[in-house]
Amino acid sequence: MSYAAGVDVGSTQTKTIIIDEHRRIVGRSLTDTGANVMRAAESAFQQALGDGGIREEEVEYVVGTGYGRYKVTFGNTQVTEISCHGRGAVHMFPRTRTVLDMGGQDTKAISVSQSGEIQDFCMNDKCAAGTGRFLDAASSALDIPLGDLGPTALRGERPVKISTTCTVFAESEVLSWLGKGKKIEDILLGVHESIATRSVGLLRRVGIHEEVTFTGGVARNVAMVETINRRIDGQVNVSEESHFIGALGAALFALDRILVSRTPAKAAEDTA
Repeated sequence: MSYAAGVDVGSTQTKTIIIDEHRRIVGRSLTDTGANVMRAAESAFQQALGDGGIREEEVEYVVGTGYGRYKVTFGNTQVTEISCHGRGAVHMFPRTRTVLDMGGQDTKAISVSQSGEIQDFCMNDKCAAGTGRFLDAASSALDIPLGDLGPTALRGERPVKISTTCTVFAESEVLSWLGKGKKIEDILLGVHESIATRSVGLLRRVGIHEEVTFTGGVARNVAMVETINRRIDGQVNVSEESHFIGALGAALFALDRILVSRTPAKAAEDTA
């Protein structure tokens, strides 16, 4: 049995997915990227091997993706995260036609075909507004763990208006609202709605087609999912493994390379 792997090196976290020849996930890992991107990629890959009980030599092809994809020095090639998130989203949710990928440093809206090929895409173009980094700033300002932001925001009833489009000033604006006596949950709901507004604006530029799949680390934030749903008047596809979708797409591209290499035409070409 041969295996294929995808290593998604994000600005905040690095994910690895290993699949078998039947496209079944057999190993995975999630680790903080940190300052040493190359080390994070290697560590994530080794952890996924351990998770699946797989020997390194059994992995026939590795694709790197994400902002640090060129630091996956043990990989065979690199594929952009846009392509990988599109491919992975359609594999996980076959009726996907629009993808919202929200990570630490950028947000992307992607239109895909039924096979996962990219039809159109656009990215946020104003600092890191509308990304996970924006939530990090709020978490720091309010001294609330990042994982508690979503549940706290859902308790809000009167969201404040967050006007800044720059993460650098987000912390100051959050503290300003706090100084004016606003409730923490209302401030956080305002932060989530601000991000949702910008994200849905990106989706509209590529077209909001059924179904919409939410990928990236921020997809684990329940308030972010809820605010996006309200703005598109529907329900985005999301799963507990949405943050692995980029790595899954990379693994699927890796498996493609393995299968192509085994075709008779390729074999004849190699022996010519």
